[in-house]
Amino acid sequence: MLICLKKESRHLTDLTLVKASYNSGSPPYLKPKPSTSWSAAKSKELYGFKRWGADHFSVDAEGFATVHPLGDSKHIRILDVVEEAVDMGHRAPMVIRFQDLLRHRVSQINQVFNQAIVEEEYAGSYRGVFPIKVNQLREVVDEIVDAGKEFNYGLEAGSKPELMIALAMHEGNERLLICNGYKDHDYIRLALIGRKLGKQIIIVVEQLAELEDIIRLSAELDVKPLIGFRAKLQTRGEGKWAKSSGDDAKFGLNTAEILIACEKLRRADLEDCLRLVHFHIGSQVPNIITIKNAVIEATRFYCQLAKMGFPIGLLDVGGGLGIDYDGSRSNYESSMNYTMAEYARDVVSSIREICNASGVAAPDIVSESGRAVVAPHSMLVVEVFERINKRESLGKHHHPKTKHKIVSDMEEMLRNQAKLGRLECFHDALQKKEEAFSLFNLGYLDLENRAAAEQIFWQICERIARTTQTKGYVPEELHELKKMLADQYVCNFSVFQSLLDHWALKQLFPIAPIHRLDEEPTVNATLVDITCDSDGKINSFIDIEDVQDFLQLHPLNNKPYYLGIFLTGAYQDIMGDLHNLFGRVNEAHVFLEDDEPNGFYIEETLNGSRIADVIEGVQYSQSDLCRKMKKQIDAATRKDMIKPREGVRLLDLYEKQMLQKTYLSIERGPARRKKSRK
Repeated sequence: MLICLKKESRHLTDLTLVKASYNSGSPPYLKPKPSTSWSAAKSKELYGFKRWGADHFSVDAEGFATVHPLGDSKHIRILDVVEEAVDMGHRAPMVIRFQDLLRHRVSQINQVFNQAIVEEEYAGSYRGVFPIKVNQLREVVDEIVDAGKEFNYGLEAGSKPELMIALAMHEGNERLLICNGYKDHDYIRLALIGRKLGKQIIIVVEQLAELEDIIRLSAELDVKPLIGFRAKLQTRGEGKWAKSSGDDAKFGLNTAEILIACEKLRRADLEDCLRLVHFHIGSQVPNIITIKNAVIEATRFYCQLAKMGFPIGLLDVGGGLGIDYDGSRSNYESSMNYTMAEYARDVVSSIREICNASGVAAPDIVSESGRAVVAPHSMLVVEVFERINKRESLGKHHHPKTKHKIVSDMEEMLRNQAKLGRLECFHDALQKKEEAFSLFNLGYLDLENRAAAEQIFWQICERIARTTQTKGYVPEELHELKKMLADQYVCNFSVFQSLLDHWALKQLFPIAPIHRLDEEPTVNATLVDITCDSDGKINSFIDIEDVQDFLQLHPLNNKPYYLGIFLTGAYQDIMGDLHNLFGRVNEAHVFLEDDEPNGFYIEETLNGSRIADVIEGVQYSQSDLCRKMKKQIDAATRKDMIKPREGVRLLDLYEKQMLQKTYLSIERGPARRKKSRK
């Protein structure tokens, strides 16, 4: 197994020490050093566009993030899309879908497999399917089905609702429809209905009991089923979903169960119904060696069953094709050490070699690559509207009327900081801060002295942070200073609704401003959302060598400041929850168009959830709530707590809010312009 450990990397922003006397009321603190040499190219490198953006995302010379849907020179400024959507009444947070990019990915995966088949002189063909669990949204499945027509690109369903969608959306009898997941009688009946319509629907057996049901129900409906066996491989996956494979896998038949299943088919005279061998070793597999080992093992299963006389013909390699979220091209869990083309070549060559050695005809290859197809086409745009800075009061020194000794000690420490070692000074400052808090809790320190102690502590920390940039080895404890000193940027969105994988699985996504990229980002910040939950934050960010604790961003300037969260098209669009009842965000569906001024048009917009929508989703009636509110207002009016005219106005306000979006309506000062190119 290849092992690639991500190296630790510590990047500290260039800071300048501004000198001032502590007693003057302007204590020393650190300000960003302005740069005269910053460029959009530096931002492109800083945020990783060159790495994770591949051929699809970049930064232009004027500092705007761009998308290249077809992987060529045609591009769209993302801010142009946002501003047009805002003019149409759809504010951030919003999902932007670049439909041409989605179509391009469908074509790309088919083309790389077909090219690999030619290069390897492979006798079989490629028959891919899209697993709609990755993104069940109608507008996504519609586009994939249409783009896949020329390739006979099929669908995969893992539940009854998904199968209901797939049956209706599945067109043509040449496309495969793979049925995975646990199945009850109704699920099986639905699949067999599709068989009666002539569709190539393959029911994959996950457990022996399902096979008995398939045999019995197919006889009742008088239709021959197409059956697949999911093999429970010994090869284990890697990454966040490694536990979904191996002996403890949730799905699949072990070797003994496969033999029992074969015998059941023979007894039912259905040997000719076994058409597919399937396996799956998890999503987002970062290491190509793991994939190759799994394909080899599964092909051995296929060859053995073929030699037993079953006319199989299809080998389904499942999902697992990854996305390089951090651009490191490594076997780190948020990356992948291979390309889509390499994946296709290795799958094809491994199957060919095993089949040739076994004297078995090469099967048609099926893959269920969902993440790799849909992740790049969708991004989330959020607006930053507030900044939380624990050091904001550094320039406003509190002078206690009666200065406590601990404050005097910390002042002395600040004056003599240069005489102490960095680590010693940090330890002493921490000790004094904790001592000050203890004294406050015991009632021996007043509020003004506590405030002074806090301010001096942060001044000491910032001075220490400054010295870490100019000296060689930095002790591990001092690395935490950057994290401690980072600001928090408050963004108008919900992590739980829009980035569930980040919250639940610590999945990393590329995040970057979509404008002002020709300006130097001088603020180290983490991101927090507007949910009433401490876990509603992003404090892990991609980096070429390590996971960063903060992101370098621009100072806020009372103008809209937008961040793009990229590669979110897989699972995030569909898996969010309603924490705090923040619902689905606005959407814009974008197509390339040469005749349009900015090279695109918004084909469709979808409104995000209204307050009335989400509260009715948790069993509250809009009309009932309004009625109860009216009752309370009427009672207050009778008691002369409010005037009748005011009561009418308050009820009207309440009712109108029911029709508003669940997210914040950000209002800015007069400095805000309708359109802010920067």
